[in-house]
Order: sequence, then C-alpha cells, then structure tokens
Amino acid sequence: MPSTKRRSVRPPPPKPPPEKAGPPLGQLRAWFRERGWAPYPFQEQAWAAYARGESGLIHVPTGAGKTYAAYIGPLADVAERGQKGLQILYVTPLRAVSRDVELALRAPLMALSADIDVESRTGDTSSSVRQRQRQRLPEVLITTPESLSVLLSNERAAELFASLRAVIADEWHELLSSKRGTQMELALARLRRFAPGVRTWALSATLANLEQAARAVVGTRTVPTLLSADLERPIEVSTLLPDQVDGFPWAGHLGFSMLEKVAAWLDPARSTLLFTNTRSQAERWFEGLRFARPEFEPVLALHHGSIDREERERVEGGLKDGSVRLVVCTSSLDLGVDFGPVERVVQVGSPKGIARSLQRAGRSGHRPGETCRLLFVPTHALELVEMAAARQALEQGEVEARVPLSKPLDVLAQHLVTCALGGGFTREAMRAEVREAASYAHLTDEEFEWTLALVREGGPTLKAYPEFRRVVEHEGRFGVADARIARLHRLNIGTITSDATVQLSYWSGGRLGSVEESYISRLRPGDVFLFAGKRLEFSRFKDMTAYVKPAKAKATQTPRWGGSRLPLSGSLAAAVRRTLNAARYGDVTAEELAAAWPVLEAQARLSRIPGEGTCLAETCQTRDGHHLFLYPFEGRLVHEGLAALLALRFTRMRKATFSLSVNDYGIEFLTPEDFPFEEALRPALFTRERLVEDILESVNLSELARRQFRDVARVAGLVLPGLPGARKSTRQVQASASLLYDVFAKYDPDNLLLVQARREVLEQQFEQNRLTATLERLERSTLEFVPVRRPTPLGFPLVVERISASLSSESLLERVTRLKERWQRDDARSA
Repeated sequence: MPSTKRRSVRPPPPKPPPEKAGPPLGQLRAWFRERGWAPYPFQEQAWAAYARGESGLIHVPTGAGKTYAAYIGPLADVAERGQKGLQILYVTPLRAVSRDVELALRAPLMALSADIDVESRTGDTSSSVRQRQRQRLPEVLITTPESLSVLLSNERAAELFASLRAVIADEWHELLSSKRGTQMELALARLRRFAPGVRTWALSATLANLEQAARAVVGTRTVPTLLSADLERPIEVSTLLPDQVDGFPWAGHLGFSMLEKVAAWLDPARSTLLFTNTRSQAERWFEGLRFARPEFEPVLALHHGSIDREERERVEGGLKDGSVRLVVCTSSLDLGVDFGPVERVVQVGSPKGIARSLQRAGRSGHRPGETCRLLFVPTHALELVEMAAARQALEQGEVEARVPLSKPLDVLAQHLVTCALGGGFTREAMRAEVREAASYAHLTDEEFEWTLALVREGGPTLKAYPEFRRVVEHEGRFGVADARIARLHRLNIGTITSDATVQLSYWSGGRLGSVEESYISRLRPGDVFLFAGKRLEFSRFKDMTAYVKPAKAKATQTPRWGGSRLPLSGSLAAAVRRTLNAARYGDVTAEELAAAWPVLEAQARLSRIPGEGTCLAETCQTRDGHHLFLYPFEGRLVHEGLAALLALRFTRMRKATFSLSVNDYGIEFLTPEDFPFEEALRPALFTRERLVEDILESVNLSELARRQFRDVARVAGLVLPGLPGARKSTRQVQASASLLYDVFAKYDPDNLLLVQARREVLEQQFEQNRLTATLERLERSTLEFVPVRRPTPLGFPLVVERISASLSSESLLERVTRLKERWQRDDARSA
C-alpha cells in the first residue's frame, strides 16, 4: 500500500494566504467575505490539494465546514473550464438530507457567472427528472450509493461520467464498515475507469483509523492526503440523575420514572433533539411527553425512519424555521441535515458507543466554536456507569475505528451485473478495476472467476435454470441481453437488507409510513398500537398495505423493528471496565458513579466490583438450580458467542445441560445439577486454539447461516423481492433462499456464498475478532471466584433477562418484584 500524506492544520493565522487561483476562486472567496466568513486553514489546504490533483480524507468536527472544504475547489475548477455535463458528484448515505445538501451546494453559485446546474438523484426523485437525467446529467449531482449504482447500469454510463472531475463522499464513517461502503468502493473504481483524472474526497468527523478510511475512498493506486484541524468544539456532557436508585436494577427499570424529570428539564423555548436508540422507544417517549406536558404539543414532534417522508420533512423544516423546537427522534437525525438552531441534545439510554455520542452531541450548536451540549438520561441504574465511562472517553477524545469489509462476493456479483448493463466489460479489465477497490485488493483470480461464473450461469449447480444466466459473453465482452433481467436488476440494486415492510395507511386515505411485515402479521383486527405519535386501530391487511383508523382506546403495544438492540461497542466496553475499576478502589467522584452507589455498594458488599486485569465469577444455588455468573463486560454480541463456546467446553469436562442468558455486562450459566465451576474456570478454558471449530460445534451454525444466506442471496441477485405491486413477503423470500441454501449445501458445499454467509454469522452475530481478543484478555486475567447466597446486583439483570423469555401467567414486573422481595429478605438476614 502507498504511504499516506498527513497534514494537520492549526487555527487560522492572522492573515489569509494570497490568492493564487483564477478568478472563480477569487469570486468564491468574496462570497465567503460577504457572509462574514473567513476560510479555515483546512479549507484552504483542501482547495490547494484539489488543485494539485490530490485525493483523500477531510476529518474535522461536525459543523466546521467540511462540505465547502471539499466543494469550493472543484466548483471553482468547473466554473473556470465552463464545460457542460457531470463535473462534481456528491454522495450522501441518507437520501433524506439530499435536499439540504442541494441548497448548500447551490448557495455559492450566486457568486459565479458560470452556467452550472445542481440537482439531486435519489429514490425520492420524480420519474420525469430521472428520465431526463438518463440522457444528460447536471454539472453537480447529489446522490446516494444505491442511485449511483443505478446510474452506472445505464448503457451510456461511460459517456455520462466521462467529464467527471470530483467525487465527494459525505459521512464516510457511516458507509465504511458496511456493504454500502463496499458498493461505493466498487462504484468509485468504475468511475476512475470512466474518468481517469477524477479526484475523490471523503468527509467525516468521527473516525479513529484515518489512514485505512482514506485508502478505502481513494483506491489502491492513489496516495491519500489526510486533512485535519484542531478546531475548538467543546462538548458539555451532563447526566440527569434519578432521585433514587434501586440496589437490584434491571434493564429499563428507571424507564418512565425519568420522564417527569426530563419534561421539567426541557424548555420549549430552546430547540432540543431527544435521541432514543430505537423507534419503539421514540414512540413511547413522544407519547409520554405529550401526556405529561400537553402544553408542549404545538412545538413537539416525532421523527424516525419509518414515518412517511412528508411528515419527516415537515419536522425538519420546523426545526429550521423554529416552529418545531422539541423533537423525539432516532438515528434518522444523526447525520447530514444542518439544524443550526438546535441548542441541546438529549440521549435517552446508553449511547452504546463513543462515536455515536460524539455524532449526536455535534447536532447541537452546529458551527465551529460553539459548545455541543449533550444530556444523558439513564433507563436503568447500571447505565449510569456506562454514561460516566462515555463522558470520560469523550473528554479524552477516544472514538471507535470503522473497518472496511473484506471482499464480500455478493456485492461483487451485483456490481458485475450493474457493469454488464452499463456498457459491458472485458474479463481482464474488470478484474484489474475491481482490485483497485481497497476491499478487493486481495481478491484472487479464482474468487473473481467464481463470481463471474455465478452471474453468467448461477455457478455449476444452477446451470440448468435460465433465470440465473444474467450476464452473457459475446466476443470477449460481457453484457446483459435479457430486458426482464435488466429491469429486475435495476429495481433491486442496493445492499440494505431487512424484513419486508408494509405500508401503513388510513382506511379513509393518507399514508402514515411503514412497519415490518413480521409485526403486522401478529396483529388482530381491533388491536390498538402507537405509530407516528398516533393511536391507531388495526383493521385489515391487504396487498402489502396495513389499513388502520384513529383509535380512542389506550394503546396496548408499540411496533418493534428488527435489529434494534444496540450492543456495547469495544471502545465503550473498555471505558466501562476502567470506570468500574476506579469505583472498586473508592473513586466515585464522577456524579454518575455517586448516583449509582447503592448498586455498587451492594455489589461490593455481597461480592466484589469487577476490576481491570481481573474477571469476576460468581456462583450460587437457588430453587432454579446452580448458577455461574461471569462478567467480561464486552457487549451482548461477544457474550452470545462466548456463552455458547464456554458451555461447549464445560460439557467436555462433564456432561451437563445449561440455560444461557447474556447482556452487555455478563453471562449466566444455569444447570439443574451441581457443576464444578471453580475447577472448570481455569486459563485453558479461554484458549483460542480451535476457536472457529469450537464455535461451529457450539451453535447451530447451519440454521444461523441459512438465515444470513437470505441477505447474501438477495444482494447477489439470486433471490429478488419482486416487482413494484407484486412484492414477495419475507416468508416467500426466506423460502426461496432456503431452497437455494439446501441445493448448494447438498451439491456445492464449497460454494463461496455459503462460506461468506457462515463468515458473516461469525463476524456479525458473535463479533469473532472481538471474541478472539476477549479470550486473549480473559486468559491472562486473574479470575476472582466468589460464592454468593443470591444473584448480586450485576447478576440480577441476567436473571430478569432469562425469566423475561419464559412463559408465565404473571407479568414480568410481578415476577421481578417477587424475586426482589425474596432476595432483599435474604440480604437483610445475612446483614
């Protein structure tokens, strides 16, 4: 890999540098001055680097002016040359922000006399505009990774992109470690083939691995330039503390007890974003605030990705013009949209990651020099420890790395069909082009040929089926001859996979948004639920549309969306362990730790507070059986893999049956028979030898891989959701994917898509790399083995996690209350 040129620039010098560029850049500087702005040095550096033909990454705090740092240099270049056709391509991960980006990119045009068009091309663009853009693209185009791939499938793609001079990839950290980022890397490699002199700049505010991120955006043949700035952007983080903390906490036990405190803290005169981690939680908090403070209703709004676009745009517009000042939201407002008026940000529940905290804090005071204000609101007592850890990590400037994926072949298969549609390709040229993408730098000839065979004929197993012959070869050039295959491919381009969603509409007309089909399938007519801040009564489901009507009865449920449980990130998990270590030795100066002291004191009295360099293990016996509680503090996903792995290794020592429960802090092993846990817990238990083989043996990998294969097959184009108006249900797509999985498993067990599905299960379901690092840490840690009479405050949430999954005529609250009363009696006796 080529080395990286790194430039870190300091705050502005007293005098701006002399102008060396042509008149357009001078006009743009004058436009800056008219607005009372002075270019920051990193912006000057970016303009100069562009003029030298360099590509790279601009990494500066949110609201510092990254967009104009990347845009003004290319814009001046385009104005000076006066050429028509696409010159600047601006790619954003969120189509919802394209309108705001378009306004920002149009603004400097008033300073120029050049004829330059700025337009957007996303899934929201009208069909008439898309039709016009198929023939001619504007000089400046704002788009998303998916829409860019659709444009690359145009048979005139080489002609449309030949004049391209610059690509700007916004919010690069959001794309980098996903298949959308890999799709973008392949698209950029294609663009470099069409326009060899094109320069690429990525923008980000929350990245740790800058060099790796920069190489991903510029490709393997370019030396990236890194631009950063030491701009002052103070972050003021505080925590809204509960009035009292239960010594035996469980997830969500503070819940709405914090609602009244939040409502009292909010000021409708000061614009505030109240972030939640899930859409369900956003719905409940919006309803709760509306009930607690009816006077807030005129300025209170709800915003999440499943609400209809028109309503989201109304809320966004209200934030800008001041008519909406309190918004309960999810990650739908994390990125892109510049809400200058927002003064404060609230995070309900643990942010689960340091970068997420930084990103959300940056939505307030969205300009250089302004203080970011973030208020944490815990939903259970142990989250106070997470919040103390996150605050300290933010003060120290820590942030998580985002690592690109390694050559996912399903994305490559989709890209090959896209390129075959977009004018075709030859074998050798495409192989070299793909390897220019950093994620595919180590793609072997065999892997490339296998993927090419997959799109030509479905591989060796599916040769007999014409629908899998998507790409044909003629005189050494690959293209697509079947119009139906072309139409289906263009309609299904993209790498985002999820459960099928259905439209939610009123009987009387009018769309509300969308919910997952799996949720609607569980509703019965007459059920009342919350959605978009409204009480709705379910009426019927027809043609992938759920029809509802307004309800007066109390809502009994809220839709739940898949994948909504965020695991603790590796960086925050390490910060939590450091914070607990401080509390172990009496340092509770952090206000969050002082508030959580009833929990920590009870933990220390009944057992111990976990420390760095150690791993706490507790054993006890209850009427349920024999328990082992282990506390690695590595996050839910790592613990799921670790629990299955250790249970397997336990059973090799002695036959036993275990019930497992995990959360972000630890693992519960429960067995009806006595088990020698203390003897079994030795360093050799955590060995990394035969790790993959043991994981494969410890979980039903074939079933997990079968489910993961649905997404892999969808991205690769082997299974398609169908045409508009004739979409397949989730069950139909899963059935089709399962059939293919069985065929491959029986007749082609070395199929590389099966291998990829298994790898993704290990990487995504169990975070294999973190699991390996965790085993290494535990192997060298001192094991603290403590027998206890009853589960301690750290173990209590694990017990609640287990019993919440069991069937009972009692509510979860009733069962938890009964357990607490029993354990508190025992605790009083022992005291």
